[in-house]
Amino acid sequence: METTPLAERMRPTSLAEIVGQDHLVGPDGIIRKAIAGKILPSMILWGPPGVGKTTMARLLAKELDRPFHTLSAISSGVKDIREVIAQAGGSGLFSRNAVLFIDEIHRFSKAQQDSLLGAVEKGTITLVGATTENPSFEVIGALLSRCQVYVLKPLTEEDLTALLHRAMREDTELSRTNVQLKETDALMRASGGDARRLLNTFELCVRAARPGGGSQDGGEPVVITDALVHRVVQTNAARYDKQGEQHYDIVSAFIKSMRGSDPNAAVYWLARMVEGGEDPLFIARRMLILASEDIGNADPNALLLATTTMQAVQMIGWPEGRIILAQCAVYLACAPKSNASYIAIGKAQEAVGRTGDLQVPIHLRNAPTKLMKDLGYGKEYQYSHDAPGHHSDQEFMPAELRGTAFYRPGDNRREQAFAAYLAQVWGAKYAG
Repeated sequence: METTPLAERMRPTSLAEIVGQDHLVGPDGIIRKAIAGKILPSMILWGPPGVGKTTMARLLAKELDRPFHTLSAISSGVKDIREVIAQAGGSGLFSRNAVLFIDEIHRFSKAQQDSLLGAVEKGTITLVGATTENPSFEVIGALLSRCQVYVLKPLTEEDLTALLHRAMREDTELSRTNVQLKETDALMRASGGDARRLLNTFELCVRAARPGGGSQDGGEPVVITDALVHRVVQTNAARYDKQGEQHYDIVSAFIKSMRGSDPNAAVYWLARMVEGGEDPLFIARRMLILASEDIGNADPNALLLATTTMQAVQMIGWPEGRIILAQCAVYLACAPKSNASYIAIGKAQEAVGRTGDLQVPIHLRNAPTKLMKDLGYGKEYQYSHDAPGHHSDQEFMPAELRGTAFYRPGDNRREQAFAAYLAQVWGAKYAG
C-alpha cells in the first residue's frame, strides 16, 4: 500500500496542472506572462490553505531552471536566512538567481523580515513568501514594497471535484480501484476548500471502504457517500459526567421549568441543587445561557440580571448566594419568552456548514492599507448614517445567500417593535 499521502502524490508537476489560479498562471495569467519573459519578481503569495502556494513557488523556480531553497517561518531563524543568502551570493551552484521560498512568512518577526531586505533589494535572491494572513498587516512595509503581492483564490467546488476525478484517473493506487463518487457534499465540507485536506480525506475514505483496507484491482466498487465520509472524519467528544445521570436530570428540570414559566418548580429544582452541593457558579452559568437562549430580546434585562447574578454570587459567596440565585430564577421564569435569536444563529450556522467559506462582499471589506484599496476593498460601501432614516439599501450577505432571513422576531411586544422597524426598512424580507 502506498504510504505517501495522496495530496503529495498528486502535487502538480507543471503550472498547467494548477487549478483555480488562472488569473496568475493560466495562459493569460500575470505570473505566466512574466515567466515567458524570463522574469521572476520577488513576491508574496496570499491565499487560504491548500490552494497551491508552495507548489506554485516550486514550479516557478523549475520553469526558469533556478535553484530552489525553502525555509519555514515556524522553525527557521535569522541565522538560517543569512546562510541561504550567503550561499546565493557565492559562486556555487546555488548562486544562479536562487529562489528562496518562505512558508508562513507572516510568522517571521520584524527582525527576521529585516534580514531579507538587502538581499531582495540587490536581487541576490528572489523571495517567494507564502501567507494565509493579510500581508498588509503581517509583512513589514519595507519588505512589502520590494515584492509583488499576488492573491490566490479559494478553490471552487468545481475545482475540487476536478481534483478528485484527476486523482481517480491518474494516481497509481486509486486508478486500480473501482471508486464511485456517489456523493461529494460531505467531502467538500470536510475539505474547507483545502485541496490537500480534500485529497487526503478522500484517500482515507477509499481505504476505509475497501475490504481489508488494501488495494483492489477490479472487484466490487468502492462507493463514496456522505455517510461514509462522516464515519471516517467525524469524532465525537466524550460526554462530561461529573456526578452521574441524576445531576443532569435535575439541571434539565431546572432549565425547563424556567423556560416553561413556572417559578415554583424552578425554585424547587434550584433547592435540590443547593442541597446537593452543586457549584453555585454552575447554576448561575446555566441561567445566563437560558436568559439569552429562551428569553432573548423579549426582555433584554434578563441577560443583564443573569450576568449580575453570577458576579454577585462570586462576591457574596455561600449561603447568601442562594437568595440571589432564587431571585434570578423567579425573574427568568416570569419573563416573556423568545428563542428567535437562538433559532437565528442555528440557521446561520447550518448555512455556513452547507455553503462553506463564502467570500465577504468586496464593498464590506476593510481597507486600511493601500494594497487593499487597490484591490477594491470597501469601494462601493454606503455609510448608513448618510442615508435617509440611517438606512441604505445595500446587501450585507455573501452573494450566494442574498435575501436570506435567519432572524424572525418573536411574538412579544419588544420584538414586534423590531419587526415593525425591519419591515419598514427592508420590506418583504422581514414581513410577517
